[in-house]
Amino acid sequence: MDHDDRDHSDVVVVGAGIVGLGVADAAHRRGLSVTVLDRSPAATGATVRNFGHVCLTPQTGRAWEYARAARERWIRLGHDAGFAVRQDGTWVVARHPDEVALLAAAAERAPDATPVHLLDAGEFTARAAVAGAVGGAHLPADLQVDPRRAAAALAAHLERRGVRFRWRTPALGVEEGRVVTGRGTLTAGLVVVAVNHDLDHLLPGLAEAAGVQRCALDMLRVDAGLPAPLPGPLLTGWSLVRYRAFADLPEAVAVRERLHAEHPRAAAFDVNLMATQQPDGSLLLGDTHRRGPGVDPFQSEEANEVLLACAADLFGVPRPRVLERWQGVYASGPEEFLVARPAPGVVVATVTTGIGMTTGLGLAEDVVRSAVGGDRP
Repeated sequence: MDHDDRDHSDVVVVGAGIVGLGVADAAHRRGLSVTVLDRSPAATGATVRNFGHVCLTPQTGRAWEYARAARERWIRLGHDAGFAVRQDGTWVVARHPDEVALLAAAAERAPDATPVHLLDAGEFTARAAVAGAVGGAHLPADLQVDPRRAAAALAAHLERRGVRFRWRTPALGVEEGRVVTGRGTLTAGLVVVAVNHDLDHLLPGLAEAAGVQRCALDMLRVDAGLPAPLPGPLLTGWSLVRYRAFADLPEAVAVRERLHAEHPRAAAFDVNLMATQQPDGSLLLGDTHRRGPGVDPFQSEEANEVLLACAADLFGVPRPRVLERWQGVYASGPEEFLVARPAPGVVVATVTTGIGMTTGLGLAEDVVRSAVGGDRP
């Protein structure tokens, strides 16, 4: 193969996060040659710094449609690439009557494809070891993956199928049919830019016009000493006032006002208290939120203390032991998605809120379908 063949593909994908990997998979399935480039030696961004929660049921509108498509692809890719996809759903604890009322309202309005099954206090605590439950719900359509394993396994699977990867290769500029990189120029019929919050590095004018910022999160992996494993990802009242299928309901107002009044420190850090359990029994715990054009490299220990205090109260245990701390970062904007065409043959695709693992594979499928058409045999 000569130099021109190596440097030309039908599709060049900039960014090897979940959207970029999803684009590579969708294009390759259609019989197209694909090259993926990333400035890092492996996926290190938002795709691996999250809960691994495919949070389908709490979405609405376009996000719900993308999440439904993503669910099918997660199951297929987990089977094909050899990573676990847990299909036990999500569990939502209600610790106050206003949260029970909100869950009941959501259950009445839930689509058939993503039901909300209500549980009383006894039913819930029989499944999840939490303190103070007065009710809860099970969201059976949701999934869970291990983000640290899934991204690497998916990239390896695509490479085995013939997708070319160029790691440690920064994109310096994109234009019609060309990506200028730190290792030369690649040409393609279609260029898809999927760099999430780093869009302002590559296309700063577009990022600024679209209002894209960075959202930084404090997250922890802890040993909470739970008496029994969690049955799946666990959401709380803080989650109910964040995710739109719950937060947009009138019943959410009372929940939000009470939580902010009772827990002002958690509210100040914009906490979404949730936990997912890892195969070794540890919990991914989080998270806080702060937004701006850049990310302060200095994390507040108070934020971690708030999370640990919330977890101790939620599970009725002593202060959990911290195993790892890290900062998550994702793109944040006024809309949930940014899809733009800054030049002929160039598509920008970014999830601009914290639902990349939930919706990214669905967004990727839509982008490729729009650009090159339906599946080929």
